[in-house]
Amino acid sequence: MDATFLGMSGFGWAVLGAAFAAALSGIGSTIGITIAAVTASGVLSEDDSLFGQVLPLVAMPSTQGIYGFITAVLVAVFFGVMGGNTDISLLVGLGIFAAVQPVAWLGLFTGIYQGHMCAGGIRIIGAGKKVPALVFPALTETYVILGLIASILILLGLQSAAGM
Repeated sequence: MDATFLGMSGFGWAVLGAAFAAALSGIGSTIGITIAAVTASGVLSEDDSLFGQVLPLVAMPSTQGIYGFITAVLVAVFFGVMGGNTDISLLVGLGIFAAVQPVAWLGLFTGIYQGHMCAGGIRIIGAGKKVPALVFPALTETYVILGLIASILILLGLQSAAGM
């Protein structure tokens, strides 16, 4: 019988990790977009000519969900899950689960906080100020990108170590 931890095989842990990456970062993006969109709606109700300026700020928190989705797809591709490979050792499966945590959790929290920062930028635009409103929200993006890079590098190391 294959080894399990908490009743799940390596394959189960790998799939759960991929799901965490996609779901948590997607939730962060959804909340962040909602925060920014609510503020944008208020600004646009006063001046709809600002739509083109506020749209990038509303869309900016969506990148976290994209990073989580990419990570989930990489798990599926690197470890043959899309091809039906269920023969992933418990150690590798737990490693995959751990490897995706940086992008999952950073995607969740930076998506939410970036939404707040984008809302602030939208208020700057609504006030007619001539300052670059994308700068502050972009600073938050740095950390989810670092999480994505960390997750990818760890996954590549696991793939190599597992001989896949």
